[in-house]
Amino acid sequence: MLKRLAKEAGILLSIHKINISVCESCTGGMLGSIITSIPGSSEYFKGGVIAYSNEIKNKIVGVRASTLKKFGAVSKETAREMAKGVRKITDSDIGIAITGIAGPGGGTKDKPVGLVYIAIAGEESTKIEKCLFSGNRENIRIKACCHALNTLIKTLRGVK
Repeated sequence: MLKRLAKEAGILLSIHKINISVCESCTGGMLGSIITSIPGSSEYFKGGVIAYSNEIKNKIVGVRASTLKKFGAVSKETAREMAKGVRKITDSDIGIAITGIAGPGGGTKDKPVGLVYIAIAGEESTKIEKCLFSGNRENIRIKACCHALNTLIKTLRGVK
């Protein structure tokens, strides 16, 4: 499933001559890995950052300390800044960010295990999706990557 989605996204990226970069937290590089498993992905994939800690989100990707303090690492605001930040530092057309709680621990009533925010930032706008996935840690990470690729594909299908 993941590989099929990555291949479909790659075809659309190639057709539209659009390049991407990723910033991952809870998926720990899984999205970048699956994208680069597709032959020819160097044509459209610029790179990625695994911003697992708040320090890396802030110092490398440019998520504001005030955003992290006010909203937390798992929030739409942080996802937005991660996607915009990785897009900027890699000079990509599109930046994709994933931040969430894969479990088994770390969840709260307000932010349960399985909560994931996915952001896709382009030049003019940023699309953010809030997801709540079930399953174990690996299942949640895989579902987050599938959802990110599906969202990218839908976005690319809307490109003229």
